[in-house]
Amino acid sequence: MIVVKFFIQVMVISGFIYFVSGRLIGSTINFGRRILSVIISVSLTSFVYWYSYLRHTNFLKESMVQTITEVSTLVWIGSMLLISMLLYLVFELFDPSGITASNQRNGQKSFVLRLRNYWRQQKRLRQVLKIAVTNGVVQTIKYTRQRENERELAIAFRKTLEQCGGIFIKFGQVLSTRKELFSPIFIDELERLQHNVQPLPHEQISQILNNSLLHSEDKVFASFRKDPIAAASIGQVHRARLKNYDEVVVKLLRPEVKSFMRDDLAILEEFANWLTSKSTWAASLGFRELAMSFADGLREEIHLDIEVRNTIQVTNALKSSDYKVRIPKVYTEYSNENIIVMEYVRGKSVAEGTGEFQRLHVERQVFARTILYSFFEQMLFSGIFHADPHPGNILIDEVDGTPILLDFGAVGRLGTTQQEGLKLFLMGIQLNDVNTLYDGLMLLVENADDADRARMEQAINQILLKISYVDRIPTEELIYSLFTVVREFGLTFYPAVALALRSLVTLEGTLRVIDSQFDIFTEAKEFSSTYMRTSFLKPFKEPRATKARLEEELSMLIPTLRKMPRRVDQLIRRVESGKIILHHDVFSDEQNARFISHLFARFVLLLVGITFGIISVALLAISQFIHDSYAVYLNTAAYLGLFLCAILLVRLSIQALRSMKQ
Repeated sequence: MIVVKFFIQVMVISGFIYFVSGRLIGSTINFGRRILSVIISVSLTSFVYWYSYLRHTNFLKESMVQTITEVSTLVWIGSMLLISMLLYLVFELFDPSGITASNQRNGQKSFVLRLRNYWRQQKRLRQVLKIAVTNGVVQTIKYTRQRENERELAIAFRKTLEQCGGIFIKFGQVLSTRKELFSPIFIDELERLQHNVQPLPHEQISQILNNSLLHSEDKVFASFRKDPIAAASIGQVHRARLKNYDEVVVKLLRPEVKSFMRDDLAILEEFANWLTSKSTWAASLGFRELAMSFADGLREEIHLDIEVRNTIQVTNALKSSDYKVRIPKVYTEYSNENIIVMEYVRGKSVAEGTGEFQRLHVERQVFARTILYSFFEQMLFSGIFHADPHPGNILIDEVDGTPILLDFGAVGRLGTTQQEGLKLFLMGIQLNDVNTLYDGLMLLVENADDADRARMEQAINQILLKISYVDRIPTEELIYSLFTVVREFGLTFYPAVALALRSLVTLEGTLRVIDSQFDIFTEAKEFSSTYMRTSFLKPFKEPRATKARLEEELSMLIPTLRKMPRRVDQLIRRVESGKIILHHDVFSDEQNARFISHLFARFVLLLVGITFGIISVALLAISQFIHDSYAVYLNTAAYLGLFLCAILLVRLSIQALRSMKQ
C-alpha cells in the first residue's frame, strides 16, 4: 500500500511536469521528445532525491501535502522541470528533421493513441532508415557528381524503395515520371519498380459492394464480373451491367488502403525529412516537398468521391469545346468515397491503337492535335485539367475514333494569373523571346520578388540557344532545364504549375506515341493563332451575347465610375493638406515587421533572463556576509531567480533552434 502511494505521488508530479514543461517550451512541440524528456528527468531526479535524502526519512508515512510542501521536495520538482526542458533542448538540437507533420496531425488524438502511433511509426521509421543505410544511400549520396557514382546512388535508392514496399514503391513509380527533375540514370532505375498486386477475393468484393451501395448488389447490377479487368495498389476495376442494361465499369477501393496510408505516408514524410537533412542533393531537388505533395495527392486519391467530382468538373468545362473528346458518364447515384460506377466505353489505348487508326481511317496528327488542343483549353482557359495523360488514360473510340479520357483521380487547378503565365511561357518558347518567357515564369513562381532579372534572363537565353535551329523542340529537356534554372535561382514553381508542366511532358510522350513526328510547340503556336482569330470574330458572330455581356460589365462598372470624381477630389485635398505621406522602410513589409517584432520580444526575454541571473548571483554574494535569519530569505530568492533565469534561457534556445530549422 505504501509503495502504491509513493507511485501515485510520482505519477501526479510527472503529470504536472509534463503539463508545465509543455507550456513553458511552447505550444507546438514534439510529443515523443516531450514524453521522453519527462520520463528521463523524473527517473534521474527521483533516484538522486531518494538516494541523497528520502531514504533517511519516513516520507512514506507522511501525507502527500506534507511531502510536497517541504523545501527539498520543491527543489526536487524544480529540478525535474528544468532537466526535462534541458533534455528537450538536447533532443531538438540533435534532431535535424524538426517538428514533423505527422506529429502535428497526431496532436489532436488521445494520449494512449498518440503514444501507440508514435511507437509504431518510430519502429517502422527505424526499419526504413536501416534499409536505406544498408543499401548505401548515405555513402553514395556524397559522390553523386560523377556519372558512375550517380548510377550507384540510383541503384541504392531504387533498392531502398523496393525493399520498403507499399507506398514507397508507388512513390518511386511517381518519381520515375519526373523527367524534369531527375537525370535519365535515375529514371531508368525507378522505372524498374514493379508493384505486384493480388486481386481481392470474390467474397470480399461482394462485401465491399454491399457495404458501399445503398442497395444490395443484386438490386443494382444485373451482372457483375468478379474477376477484375485491372488491379492496382489502391483499387481495382470490374465490368458490370446495371438493371437498366447499361454497361458500366466499377472501381472499388481496397479496404486496407486507408489504414496503411495513415501509417506509411507519415513514415515516407519522415524519411524524406531525414534524406533532405543528410544531402544537399536531395534538398536542392526539393525531395521533402516531392514527398509531401505525393502524400497529399494520395490522401485525396483514396477518396473516390473526389474523383467523381473531378470527372464532372472537367466534363462540364469541355461541354461547349470545339475540340471533341469523350469522357465517360459517372453514375453519381451509385458512387461514393469507396466506389465509382461509370459508363463502359469501347476503346483501345493509343499505345495499342494502330489497327483502330487504320480501320477507322483516323489521321494520327489530327487525333493528337485534338487531344493537345483540348488540354490547352483545360489548362489555359477553364483552369482544371487532367494531370496524368499517359497512354493508358487516353483511348481511341472503337466506334467513331473519338479520343477518350479516363481516370480523373489526379487533376490540376490553375488560377487566372497562372493561366496567363503559362500562355506567356508557351508564347516565349515559340517566339524564342527571352523577355516574354521571363515574364511568363514570374507569374508561375511563388517568390518572384527574389528574382535577379538580368542574371536569370541570361540563363534562360542559354536554354533557348540550345533549342534553336532544331526541327523539333525537345519538351522533356526544355522543362528539365527550366526547373533547374528556377531551382538554382532560389525560386519555386507553384505546386499546380509544376503539375501542369509535368503533365505537358507526359502528354508530349503520349502524343509522340500517336504520331512520332508531332511537335507540341509548333501546334501550340497554331492553337494560339486560332484562338486569337476566334476571340476577335466572336463578338460579330454572337452580337446578342456580346451585347448582354457588355451591359452586365457596364452595370457593375457604373457605380464605381460615379464615385471616381469625388474620390479624386478627396485625394487631391489630402495631398494638399499634407495628410498623405508616402514612405517605405523595413517596417512597411508585414513579414519584416513581424520578424523584427518577434526578434525584439525574444531580446527582451533574454535581457529579463540575464537580469534575473545577475540579481540572483548578487543576492547569493550578499547572503555570505549576513549571518542572521534574513540570509535564508535571500538565498531562497536568489535560487528562485536562477531557476527563472534558466527556464527563460532554455525556452529561448528552443525557439531559436526552431527558427533556424524553418
